[in-house]
Amino acid sequence: MSPAEENPFHLLLVDDEISVLQTLKMVLENEGYRVATAESCAQAMALLQADSFDGIITDLNMEKEDIGLEVARAALQFEKRPVIVVLTGFASIVNSRQALAMGIDYMAHKPVELNDLLPALNRLVSRRRESISQ
Repeated sequence: MSPAEENPFHLLLVDDEISVLQTLKMVLENEGYRVATAESCAQAMALLQADSFDGIITDLNMEKEDIGLEVARAALQFEKRPVIVVLTGFASIVNSRQALAMGIDYMAHKPVELNDLLPALNRLVSRRRESISQ
């Protein structure tokens, strides 16, 4: 049983590629997560203001280059900081360093390797749950 199945964590999944959004949503829900989706930075920002999330998975480049970092920055401001995962098909040394310096928990390259992403996400969720319960 994954950590998410014990007590479903609420994730926000942000990607402007609808097929990626729908596929990842289905995979994450099969892992036991509750998943909300946004197709743009603006939609993600509105959802961040309206709801509380345990984790954010955002594409890096959507309507603008590196705009996913704006979603990450906004999420980092919350008192109960969510797990933050950035996905990208176009990583550069500059934006990778910038993301990691911000405190991103995990960075994955597209196409996403689910055999890497899911165990990493489950580990991060477990750690977050442990830190919250202490």
